[in-house]
Amino acid sequence: MSLNIAIWASGNGSNAENIIKYFKDKTDIANIRVIMCNNKNAFVLERAKKYNVPTFVFTYKELNETDMVNNKLEELDIDFIVLSGFMLKVPDSIIRKYADRIVNIHPALLPKFGGKGMYGDHVHEAVIAAGEKESGITVHYANEHYDEGSTIFQAKCPVLPDDTPDTLAQRVHSLEYAHYPEVIEQVLRELAGK
Repeated sequence: MSLNIAIWASGNGSNAENIIKYFKDKTDIANIRVIMCNNKNAFVLERAKKYNVPTFVFTYKELNETDMVNNKLEELDIDFIVLSGFMLKVPDSIIRKYADRIVNIHPALLPKFGGKGMYGDHVHEAVIAAGEKESGITVHYANEHYDEGSTIFQAKCPVLPDDTPDTLAQRVHSLEYAHYPEVIEQVLRELAGK
């Protein structure tokens, strides 16, 4: 049984593209139905076109004050949501509807350096400022609170003495590209009973 996947993204979309490529030949387990985005100028929309993946753009208000996004999920028969650089909080109604079927990736080792406002370079700056010796990624289920859902997987990398947020980000991105698609596949296979 192939599960219908919606990838939610807000920006550049390199992780989303990596996930699309990974599942291109794994149609037995995943069918990437749509890229959903809250930013009509996001480069992820261009990346989706390259792979003929449909896109759906919505505003903050449409996400939080209407049923438009929920209706689109139903229309596309979405089974599973992958957050990939999505910068808004997912409404509680969707979190409840897709309990344990929404995954997110965070560019640090949760529970450290998570929560509202902790994304992108803000995370890497905080990790370096705290004098941490290692950072990494956390793949977790999304719940009603930023970065507090159950951890599925973590991978670590060193924080070097001369790191900048950019150099640390490159190391963390490498972990994201290497592991996020594989972890998603593992979760999907468990969900599908394969």
